Amino acid sequence: MANSTLPDILYTTVDEAPELASASLLPIIQSFARAADIQVEKRDISLAGRIIAAFSNDLTDTQKQKDHLAELGQLVKTPAANVIKLPNISASVPQLISAIAELQEQGYALPDYPEKPQTEAESAIRARYDAIKGSAVNPVLREGNSDRRAAKAVKQHAMQNPHSMGEWIASSKTHVASMSSDTFFANEKSATLSDAQAGPAKIEFIDSAGQVSVLKEDLNLQSGTIVDATYMSTAALRTFLKAEIADAKAKDVLFSLHLKSTMMKVSDPIIFGHVVAVFLEKLFEKHAATLKDLGFHPNFGIGDLQTRLTTLDSDKRAAIDADLAKVFAEQPALYMVNSDKGISNLHVSSDVIIDASMPALIRAGGKGWGPDGEEADCKCVIPDASYACIYDETISYFKQTGALDPTTSGAVSNVGLMAQKAEEYGSHPTTFEAAADGCIRYVLHNGEILHEHKVQKGDIWRSSSTNRAPVEDWVKLGIARQKATGVAAVFWLDDTRAHDVEIIKYVKKVVTAEGADNLGLQIMAPRAATRFSLETIRTGKDCISITGNVLRDYLTDLFPILELGTSAKMLSVVKLMQGGGLFETGAGGSAPKHVQQFKKENYLRWDSLGEFLALAESLAHLAKTFSNERALILSESLHIANSTFLRENKSPTRKLGGIDNRGSHFYLAMYWIEELAKQKTDTALASMFANIHQELKEKEETIVSELIDVQGQKQDIKGYYFMEKSVLDVAMRPSSTFNSILDKIEIH
Repeated sequence: MANSTLPDILYTTVDEAPELASASLLPIIQSFARAADIQVEKRDISLAGRIIAAFSNDLTDTQKQKDHLAELGQLVKTPAANVIKLPNISASVPQLISAIAELQEQGYALPDYPEKPQTEAESAIRARYDAIKGSAVNPVLREGNSDRRAAKAVKQHAMQNPHSMGEWIASSKTHVASMSSDTFFANEKSATLSDAQAGPAKIEFIDSAGQVSVLKEDLNLQSGTIVDATYMSTAALRTFLKAEIADAKAKDVLFSLHLKSTMMKVSDPIIFGHVVAVFLEKLFEKHAATLKDLGFHPNFGIGDLQTRLTTLDSDKRAAIDADLAKVFAEQPALYMVNSDKGISNLHVSSDVIIDASMPALIRAGGKGWGPDGEEADCKCVIPDASYACIYDETISYFKQTGALDPTTSGAVSNVGLMAQKAEEYGSHPTTFEAAADGCIRYVLHNGEILHEHKVQKGDIWRSSSTNRAPVEDWVKLGIARQKATGVAAVFWLDDTRAHDVEIIKYVKKVVTAEGADNLGLQIMAPRAATRFSLETIRTGKDCISITGNVLRDYLTDLFPILELGTSAKMLSVVKLMQGGGLFETGAGGSAPKHVQQFKKENYLRWDSLGEFLALAESLAHLAKTFSNERALILSESLHIANSTFLRENKSPTRKLGGIDNRGSHFYLAMYWIEELAKQKTDTALASMFANIHQELKEKEETIVSELIDVQGQKQDIKGYYFMEKSVLDVAMRPSSTFNSILDKIEIH
């Protein structure tokens, strides 16, 4: 072991398709690591694991589980950290409730999620569950800023094997609609704290009678921290929505809503609820009493409404179903998540996530699927104007120029600000729905009012903070990437936006201090930066986007999906501020549809290339940090194997009868072993792997047959959020021949 006190590499237990894949891939990784005396262990950050950890004191000894997320949260603040982080569920309320129900069925004595807490005990339970919702994992682990780009081999493969692109035409009716006023963008206030202002702070609400209540206290603010506050008027939101729904009907385009209800776990579910309420306004007015009795809340979506309606007697249900059908007929057609099953993007708030849904729509030529199963132009409703412009500009650009050609396009990499929860609106408990008309204000320890806004009942007020050290580190990382590549680099910052004005001050200061004024680094507002980036990559050149946290999230899906067809194949390195490394395996989500297919057909389409890339970087980091020569050999050999893997097209096929995720793991292992056998640096390793490679080649046909022969049958994995490990191991490692060969890899 390189590190005597900790496992050398920590690999995360997550959810859905990536976790299925881990049952096959991790034993392979551990076998290779064993040859170099490298220890790889798992830590559980899955939704189910986090639920169990939060309520462990209420469970049996065999059910208890440590809070691995908290453990990793401390580890990433140390130089020894080396964590491979796979995509996990950022739970919406419906997902959370489903996971709780599954665990209860499996014998875990967990309390129900209190939708409307009536007692202090229920409020306490609700608070524990709410801490698990949304983007609860990433802010804890990301103690560094993001360096995200397409690996050279991945980009070359994408250019040689281009993905399909929809045709963009100038007459397309697809467009973006966002609010022009009373938004988070328009109402934002921002300030950088002085030494005198630093210290504990609080957020207060003052009602119209002057009564003060504390919404949040003990906010420990450092000197140099940028503190923002803003709000969205829900009255303005509803006026906007009514107009856009009517306009979608008039223009005969699909009404499509694009939010981030998983990460923006307080604000966006509320916005989603208003959209549902306005869209179904006539139904809600007519059946208000019944819907109230059912406990329905529009934040949970049409899917929850339909589920609750099943509890009514047949006559009542038939009447509401008829009125619901009438509303759908009168309103514009909805953008569909699944046309075959009648699932629209107003069914569940977590079903359509803006950073994935908008790029997919743009890649398809501005088309979305309608309820009739046909493609159609869309009104893309993005209520807040903060970053809607990047999608609006992209759509405008492609209407003018036609679709991007992935065979010739350059690449947009990203340096993203995210360390120490920078710009985190979604996970900080500083977002509130105004309980009444009044004022919400940010108060410093000396009584100074830093920010305040008059609000009306139901308005959404939120705040975030960004510490000085992460900003300075981010600027330096952007400079380093520009120096390393020599390509154009742009800070996506708007000098008309309050928060960005404060960030720009830091950027200019650090650039000068680092002697980087002559590098040609540019500052552009997001709309202009979008146009610049698209024009750059159309010519075949590369560029670097240097952005804040939310844009990091959006752009590392938008450009990869246009360039590569997916964001799951991106190399994502988080250079932790204390010297450790966090290696993320792509932005492809956790692919619930892949799990459904696996359960139905014992076939897993998940592509683990992101894991392969992350592992190579993790091993390289381990080698550098602890002068581990064998870790470096493993890393360099894996890099070559990854290139071979792509060249030989060994990613999972899309149909039964070809290799799936398990087969792709076999071929990656074979190519990796081949390179280890070829290398001349360590003859003992080379000799052992040469023998193993020979056996793999001889038994390749047998192994592939064993992996394919299990396909086509239903596969019960004894759970969804909490799959039974022993069953999963058997299901994902069906080749006894391959498994026995891996067992022959020993410490040398």
